[in-house]
Amino acid sequence: METIDAPARASRGGRGARERILRTAVELFARDGIHATGIAKLTHEAHVSTRTFYQHFPSKESLVSAYVERVGVEPHSLESVLDRDDLAPRERLLRLFDERPASPAHPPVLRGCPLHNTAVEAAGNMPEAAALVEQHKRGFAARLIKAAAEAGAPDPDVLGRQLALLFEGCRALSTSLNDPQPIHDARKLAATLIDQATT
Repeated sequence: METIDAPARASRGGRGARERILRTAVELFARDGIHATGIAKLTHEAHVSTRTFYQHFPSKESLVSAYVERVGVEPHSLESVLDRDDLAPRERLLRLFDERPASPAHPPVLRGCPLHNTAVEAAGNMPEAAALVEQHKRGFAARLIKAAAEAGAPDPDVLGRQLALLFEGCRALSTSLNDPQPIHDARKLAATLIDQATT
């Protein structure tokens, strides 16, 4: 009787299957979009069977919800700079508007905020995922308000909301134009807002 060794079992399913599916979703949803990424493509790229997929995620929406939770806490996300205790509050706020450098030979297509993109795709047909995005965005605004207070703003609610609007708007416009210039412009405006609010 043929036996399958542990590595082969892991490649077809096994304990790592859920994480592999989720990692694949993070890559494909951000690159191609949620609706454009079907279950067949996901399972093929994650090297799992459709049956294994549904053992871990009873529906595509449940996977999208897990995706929202994952990308909202990934340590390399732009928002993670707000958690750095080696930077002054003002610098943490400004670093939100940094754009990662790209190779001139391979300029990227700007994808924008994966949570915003999810909210657009989920509107009306994935209420759980949409609610998770809203929860995250409200939490992000609260973190901005906290950092604004630490930076010395006498009315941190106003500054925090302004920076949230600026952050979301510049990312959306950069995505629409496929041009990082709105992010660079937003950083200058953010510095002006912070300085005006804290002096």
